[in-house]
Amino acid sequence: MIEILTVGEMGAADRAAIAAGAPGFALMQRAGEGAASAIVARFPPCPTVVLCGPGNNGGDGYVIAGALADAGWPVSVAGTARDALSGDAAEAARRWPGDVRALAVEALDDAGLVVDALFGAGLKRPLDADLQTVLKAAAAMRLPIVAVDLPSGLDGDTGKPLDYAPPCALTVTFHRKKPAHVLEPGRELCGEVAVVDIGLAAPKAAQLFENLPELWLEGFPWPDSASHKSRRGHLMVVSGGASQTGAARLCARGGLRIGAGLVTLLSPPSALLVNAAHLEAVMLAPFKDAADLSALAAKASAVVIGPAAGVGEATRANLLALAGTDAALLVDADALTSFKDDPETLFAALGDRDVLTPHPGEFERVFPGLLAASPSRIEAARQAARRSGAVILLKGADTAIAAPDGRAAVNTDGAPWLATAGSGDVLAGLIGGLMAQGMDAFAAACAGAWIHGAAGSDFGPGLISEDLPGLVPEVLAELYEERNPA
Repeated sequence: MIEILTVGEMGAADRAAIAAGAPGFALMQRAGEGAASAIVARFPPCPTVVLCGPGNNGGDGYVIAGALADAGWPVSVAGTARDALSGDAAEAARRWPGDVRALAVEALDDAGLVVDALFGAGLKRPLDADLQTVLKAAAAMRLPIVAVDLPSGLDGDTGKPLDYAPPCALTVTFHRKKPAHVLEPGRELCGEVAVVDIGLAAPKAAQLFENLPELWLEGFPWPDSASHKSRRGHLMVVSGGASQTGAARLCARGGLRIGAGLVTLLSPPSALLVNAAHLEAVMLAPFKDAADLSALAAKASAVVIGPAAGVGEATRANLLALAGTDAALLVDADALTSFKDDPETLFAALGDRDVLTPHPGEFERVFPGLLAASPSRIEAARQAARRSGAVILLKGADTAIAAPDGRAAVNTDGAPWLATAGSGDVLAGLIGGLMAQGMDAFAAACAGAWIHGAAGSDFGPGLISEDLPGLVPEVLAELYEERNPA
């Protein structure tokens, strides 16, 4: 279930199911019983307090309370007075055989687990002070909190707290994830996210996805028995000067590991000797100026320009020369910054076969004010993709990837160990290597980001960027087995 639905899209899916004949209370029962099963699977039986709000999220909470009680758990409910409820929530509350305590800190006495069923994704205002007090008390007592749909107080479309939202050990949502489940700080506040199938129809026209192999594995460029190096694409990487060569070599090695048949490092004459001393399978070719670069790139399937390339007019000229070739371009780092005073010239040179991979600082240089003005990183990346005409990969703990046609994905497997110098250069090489093999730019960006994150997670503490290319084969082997099970 890789599709991510906005709050509005999820509401429409609920309404469509009810209009097609599914009783609303039956959906509530499936949701509550599924959430209870998720809780039972992850926690030992303990005194549990279910906090129930005034709407359908609270109704889910009453169903959860009943299901946990039926499983033998000691359960109490604190919530909105039953006579203040209506619709399916009122019916769920009517079926709860126990008392309903006031929503106050005292309701947490002797609790071992708290279920937050106060408000779901539809909340658009901060929680009332008294409800914040209860949730803050549960957090201060270090009680595990399980959120129903979303931690109360979290905006479902942006992942940003509406003042306060509690940190949860588990969030159980229904049908599909929402943006708040994958965007920071919401992702951190949600803890583990479990998705319960409640029988709604699968989305048919989703434009937002969780970046998992299911999204791109079918089109991954595996070699076959007829493959040879020339058929697997030729990646070229532009090196910086003599004292700025390491980033390009990391990039080139990443492209080689991901499967590009040929990788050539394009080097200024001043850097030839230092690059030659560190290269083996990666080839080396000198260039003096933009005209040389353009002639060399005539043989390339894809070119990466930016990692330690140098900021300035020379890099601008080099990129524009490369844009005149048939090679797909990945533009990173210094190449982006070189256009900070004239981003429209950069955008005019690009197309939907090309990829930009900025971190937030570089994004601000070429799309000034856009990130701060956007409701989420997803929307910022989408607007940037439309404006530039290229695929955008906005780096971060919740890396957002967007295509000019509106498709977007959020990477959720990033590891903190990747926060090290040179990690992004390897990422550029991974994506460039996939582009060189003919993979669609959006799919290549998604696949490269996921593989990069998986490699970092596999290594763990102590990771340095030089480790990353050597970790890629194990990740690829697992993907290959998934794609071609024995």
